[in-house]
Amino acid sequence: MTTPGRRSAGRPRQAEAIFEATLDLLAAKGYDGLTMEAVAERSGVNKTTLYRWWPAKDALLAAALIDSDVLAFPVPDTGSLRGDLMALAQAIAGLLTAEATAPIAIAVLAAAPARPHLAAVGASFFADRLGREQPVFQRAMARGELAATCDPAAIMDLLAGAIWFRLLLRGEPLTPEYLSGAVDLVTDGLPAAGRAG
Repeated sequence: MTTPGRRSAGRPRQAEAIFEATLDLLAAKGYDGLTMEAVAERSGVNKTTLYRWWPAKDALLAAALIDSDVLAFPVPDTGSLRGDLMALAQAIAGLLTAEATAPIAIAVLAAAPARPHLAAVGASFFADRLGREQPVFQRAMARGELAATCDPAAIMDLLAGAIWFRLLLRGEPLTPEYLSGAVDLVTDGLPAAGRAG
């Protein structure tokens, strides 16, 4: 397994404490309760340091979502596309159900429709995640499991979207059987190399 190692270029020495404070406040107080002043106080960092690196809370929140270790998970390399997608499904389900991370995801999802800036933060986060997941699809194409014409973004939209919808809109549990079935539905519809079209 490889770990997700992409980080924003340049960050203050106290970045992880700042990101942790940002995400803790988001989970506890929601987007409206997240302020630069509160992050500075909770992280023990001077407010001017925050503004030197991030001009506004949306920029700080984007950095926290993308760069924090709190939301990171390894990119799987199980040797098969189905195995990798299953591992990704389990990791996404874990982020959405774990006590430390579920409130963060729910706060961003709930606030984004009414706040274009927050929606842009979410888009940056998911674009970063898709970039990290690219090796899964490149390896599957190299093994002949996946046609080169397949769209990795659409595959992850189908898989992750099903997980988000079941948990957050239907209010139903993410059982191992559900995750396995969702992966099967996605992979059964994917053309292998030589069957594209």
